Amino acid sequence: MGDNRSLFHNLRVFSMFSYLSEVPALGHALAGLLLLALIIAAAFMLGLARYIPNDRIGVVEKLWSAKGSVRSGLLAMNGEAGFQPDLRRGGFHFFPPLQYRVHIHPMVSVTQGKIGYVFARDGVDLPAGQTLASNALVGDFLDVRGFLAGGGQKGPQRKILREGTHIINPALFVVMTEEATYALRMNQDEQAYYERMREVLDERKGFTPVVIKEMAGQHASDQLAIVTVQDGPALQREELLAPDVGDGHHSFQEPELFLQAGGRRGRQERVLVEGTYYLNRLFATVEFIGKTVIPVGFVGVVVSYTGRKGEDTSGSEYSHGELVRSGCRGVWRDPLMPGKYAFNTYAGKIELVPTTNFVLMWQAGASGSSFDGNLREITLITKDAFEPLLPLSVVVHIDYRKAPMVVQRFGNVKQLVEQTLDPMVSSYFKNVSQTRTFIELIQSRSELQAGASVDMRERFLAYSLEFQEVLIGTPRPQPGDNKIENIMGQLRDRQIAREQVETFAQKQIAADKQRELNEAEKRAEKQAELTASLVDISIKENQGAASVKAAEKRREEVQALAQAERFKQETEGLGRAAAIRSVGEAEGVAIQARSTALEGEGADKQLMQTVMLRLAEAFETARVPLVPQIQVGGGSEANAFASLLGLMGALKARELSAATKP
Repeated sequence: MGDNRSLFHNLRVFSMFSYLSEVPALGHALAGLLLLALIIAAAFMLGLARYIPNDRIGVVEKLWSAKGSVRSGLLAMNGEAGFQPDLRRGGFHFFPPLQYRVHIHPMVSVTQGKIGYVFARDGVDLPAGQTLASNALVGDFLDVRGFLAGGGQKGPQRKILREGTHIINPALFVVMTEEATYALRMNQDEQAYYERMREVLDERKGFTPVVIKEMAGQHASDQLAIVTVQDGPALQREELLAPDVGDGHHSFQEPELFLQAGGRRGRQERVLVEGTYYLNRLFATVEFIGKTVIPVGFVGVVVSYTGRKGEDTSGSEYSHGELVRSGCRGVWRDPLMPGKYAFNTYAGKIELVPTTNFVLMWQAGASGSSFDGNLREITLITKDAFEPLLPLSVVVHIDYRKAPMVVQRFGNVKQLVEQTLDPMVSSYFKNVSQTRTFIELIQSRSELQAGASVDMRERFLAYSLEFQEVLIGTPRPQPGDNKIENIMGQLRDRQIAREQVETFAQKQIAADKQRELNEAEKRAEKQAELTASLVDISIKENQGAASVKAAEKRREEVQALAQAERFKQETEGLGRAAAIRSVGEAEGVAIQARSTALEGEGADKQLMQTVMLRLAEAFETARVPLVPQIQVGGGSEANAFASLLGLMGALKARELSAATKP
């Protein structure tokens, strides 16, 4: 097509000169120019000379040669007929006639910040298992002879083109950029192949670098890139991810260095964080995932799917699984503290474990945390065969140092709650409810709550949990059960009656207080009179007290005089008694003497006389009347003397009776 355009241009120049030659004014001067033009046109037509613009390149095609055509390969490396490996740059170039054809082609241009892909149409075939052509030995696409002679491989190349202009022979290399595909003479099948490759690159966004920005944008700062390498040795047995081989490959931007360091194909353990990465998307694809954020109040327990086998650090007493060091396969012993981590979620998972107190609510439609969504009220059976529903809440705490043990034993906190804590707590309260009636269950809620706090603390410690508190709600009936409501109604009526009694008592107290208030008001109205009467009462009380004091004084004086008189009388009586006793004793002695001297009847008469004398003296001293005012027995003529005589006769008769007895 370029040759035809030159021919048309030369014909137009020839026609113009033919027209000008007919003008008489120009004459023979133009005839010379016309001859020169004809010579130049003939040279271009015969292929003797060719002009190449400076922004283009010329691909030389040898039409015939004494060496024949190319026997192997695509290019004529030894002067055979065919596409020549060497390019022609801008300017005039001269060739032998009818032997060469020059194909003018644009230079390869890669836009700033974009990527170009190179496909070799000739070279060594790729070995089995290799996806892209290696550039470890040859990677200079400008030197066609060096590329083919050095063992360059055909197919898509691992090396990419960065921004700029590249002088590449389009007869050997097909260069694909975002804007165009640089190639020379593609047949239909080849064109279809490169169209499919362009679709693949467009799907992978392969013409633009991987950009992970720190600020909000297409990929926010909370994202990272997972790399999957499509070339290289396969993973070893039991490996899920390709192990990290360091950063000598500049984050997968140098495929040859990556493979030389021992890199393998497949999803990589190493991730990409914020930055710009020029990756060959035919060599490595990327997938964006979010960074792992561990909020405050949580720790992250890592369950690693990859890594070497680690030594168990849980101790011999812990029999629920192994805890390994960081970087090993299994549950890591040390949890991740709150923060943001570029964690490869294909290499493992992070279980969030709360370290602050969290609430588990056994109540439908209510939730205290993200772990109790499937918990419901506990169905109880009381001692009196009621079946209430018991809502309750339990406050739990997990020591962050024991978080890996919880995950190793139960998988995660939600499974711990649903598979262990729920059956354990339900069983405990079912057992307790069977020992109480429904009313006792309601009335002893505080006692039940205190007992549960003590009993459940030890049970929670067995699961590496710290029990904080249990809060028991009010038991309620199941749907359709009105028996419990009847009991509750009776309790309410009973309480209302108690409250009424208390109300009546308070009303009575209020009435008493009202009466006292009225009395106080009336007393206030009569305050002046009351004050005067109180003063009078005080005066009279003082006068009475004075009289009492005077009477007491007189009483004390009378008592003193009476005591003195009594002492005097007692003294005198004692004296007289002593004198009388002396006289009596003397007379008794005399009487005894006379009695001894007088025997018989004379003695009795003497005794009678003496007794009568003493009786008369006694009556006189005691001032006792001889004739008593009250007489006992006898007639009206009886007197003391007769009684005395009768007594004396009785005594005499007793003596005679005693004398007559043998």
